[in-house]
Amino acid sequence: MFRHDVSRQILENLTTAVLLLDQQLCIQYMNPAAEMLLEASSRRLLNRPFEEWLSPCKEDLEVLRESFRTGHPYSKREARLITQAGQELIVDYSVNPMSHKGLLLEIQARDRLMRIEREEELLTRHATARSLVRGLAHEIKNPLGGIRGAAQLLERELDNEELHDYTRVIIDEADRLRNLVDRLLGPHKLPRIEDVNIHALLERVCSLVSAESGSTLVFLRDYDPSIPEFRGDKEQLIQAILNIVRNAMEALQGAATPDPQIMIRTRALRQITLGSEKHRLVCSVEIIDNGPGIPPDLVNSIFYPMVTGRADGSGLGLSIAQAIINQHKGLIECSSEPGQTRFQLLIPLEQKYENAG
Repeated sequence: MFRHDVSRQILENLTTAVLLLDQQLCIQYMNPAAEMLLEASSRRLLNRPFEEWLSPCKEDLEVLRESFRTGHPYSKREARLITQAGQELIVDYSVNPMSHKGLLLEIQARDRLMRIEREEELLTRHATARSLVRGLAHEIKNPLGGIRGAAQLLERELDNEELHDYTRVIIDEADRLRNLVDRLLGPHKLPRIEDVNIHALLERVCSLVSAESGSTLVFLRDYDPSIPEFRGDKEQLIQAILNIVRNAMEALQGAATPDPQIMIRTRALRQITLGSEKHRLVCSVEIIDNGPGIPPDLVNSIFYPMVTGRADGSGLGLSIAQAIINQHKGLIECSSEPGQTRFQLLIPLEQKYENAG
């Protein structure tokens, strides 16, 4: 009994999807990693044909049957499989016949490995950029304070009121630059941690942007009601989401997109790795617009400060949004093509904050 329990525990904690198929290629067992891959529970899939839920090509199905007949194991690299939801997966898989018990199928999603590498690179690049900007911003603020102070002293000594216009320009421009530097530094207050309902936050953002757009923008919702409340800073999260949704609105308006729409989709994702840390449960918020898309040369750098595709843009909105979600141990990803730009916010639902109330 001990060995059986340990074996099951090992299987259920593997990140590799493991399935046991019978002679008719019906699913007899699947571990949690396989449930996540197939996007369905084992209770729903047991005794159902494997090809209904993860469609390989006909040749692959025949090789599976041949492996059962001959008892020969085999492996395949970079196979393309389609889930019932229509998602294409690139996977490596191995097949091991288990005599009369069936076929043991191990599937390793290459997409997941590539995503982890991409996320680690994104986090590293963002951290490097933030560190550089913070150092530069502090170097700018020091002389700005001196310039502003000198201008104030000079203004007091000048008897000619007309010359005060020039000192006022210096003071106002110093203040403007200081505000810009503060925005470059991003959120500088400690987060105010409280219970967060992600859908309440999303509805507030939709109301704000709908009012700004004059109700010309259509919001489509696809919410997952099973997402629990989590601990976070409501105001900062609203700011991050608002920056992204407002960018989408401005892109739609700037391109005069007919029938402008923004889809907001939420999902609870299990066993997600962000950077180097694995999380049991993650809240996914997708913000998808049907606008012109982001220029390809900007897609990989849009989270850097001062990078923008608009002539009147500051290039700070997405950088600040990424910094806020990073503070919540999460990440923002982006993909774009003409007609569809998709931002995905990934926020761990189980977090520990030190000295937070």
